[in-house]
Amino acid sequence: MTLARAYLRRRRTQNVITVLGIAVGVMVLITALSLTNGFSRALVDATLRATPQLTLNHYAPPSAPVDEVERRIGRDSDVTAFTPYFADKALLTRPADQGRSAGVDFATIFGVTPRAADVLTLTPRERDLVRSLRPGEIVLGSALAQSVGAFEGDKLRLLNSSQRRGELRVKGLFRTGNFVIDSGYAFVRIETLQKLANTKGITGYQARLRDPDRAPGVGRRLVRGEPMLAIPWQDLNRTLIDQLALQKRVIGFVVFLIVIVAAFGIANVLTLTVFEKTSDIAILRAIGAKRRAIQGAFVLQGLFLGGVGLVLGNVLALLVAAYFTVRPFQLPGDLYFISALPVELRITDVLWVNAVSLATTLLAALLPARRAANIEPARVIR
Repeated sequence: MTLARAYLRRRRTQNVITVLGIAVGVMVLITALSLTNGFSRALVDATLRATPQLTLNHYAPPSAPVDEVERRIGRDSDVTAFTPYFADKALLTRPADQGRSAGVDFATIFGVTPRAADVLTLTPRERDLVRSLRPGEIVLGSALAQSVGAFEGDKLRLLNSSQRRGELRVKGLFRTGNFVIDSGYAFVRIETLQKLANTKGITGYQARLRDPDRAPGVGRRLVRGEPMLAIPWQDLNRTLIDQLALQKRVIGFVVFLIVIVAAFGIANVLTLTVFEKTSDIAILRAIGAKRRAIQGAFVLQGLFLGGVGLVLGNVLALLVAAYFTVRPFQLPGDLYFISALPVELRITDVLWVNAVSLATTLLAALLPARRAANIEPARVIR
């Protein structure tokens, strides 16, 4: 310990630069992961605005009366709201009129009840649109409306998968920021789709949960004993979730290279110290200092530099996260689904960054420490 303290007092400028390198690397890594977490959470929230957290689909006639199935879902403590729904694929066409050419596009049409307003995470205006939907009316995703060229009040023609035709009036638009949803989803009253399909059946149920992350377990519990398939939002958006996870790993690896470069700074400082103090180390070895003591002194020196850098980096990362929380990084609202980039600091990320960074600095200190421990005093003194 005394030897490590003595060597740390020398090369103070290089030590400070090394500590700052570690601190900056840790700060940038934690900040990048926090911004990635915030962006991912915002994208998932946008996706869940117009899609249910849990979907229960029939694949055979129910074994129990419909009322009993609905009571079972409604009694579940994890379910806060649910609605029956009927889904179908359809071709939407807006006839040409004066000054506008015709518009056409495919869409997934969801027939819902007014209770869907409580299941989906919509804005108050969009919630009112869904709740007040009447037979013969449709609410379009914003990108779908743009593709078809439809505005509020326009008449659309619908051709469903059974080749049956209908006419709908555009009641309004919704926008989640997720292009796949905004360009391919629309809502009508469930009676409208059932009438077109000439059926009174339903596709299944959509549910909102107290904790969306528990959707897989809740789904398995609700379909037990029933010919139903549970589709949690995680499965419905598996590609999106996997892409976000891959993005986080890539960003974390690239930014972690900064920490590795800073760790080489520790190795450089310790190596120079070994070269400069070769004769001193030889004398210490000659008077009885053990190899382990010499090696431990340099390892402690490296861990001290790395530890100070980690603490400083964590403090700086917390300050940056607090700053972006108070004054979020602004984004152009017309290009992105959010107007500001949120920050989500996770303790697991902080612990992971600190553990890996500390291990890296330890490895960087081991090579010069072993070199110092292997110095032969007889050869140097001779």
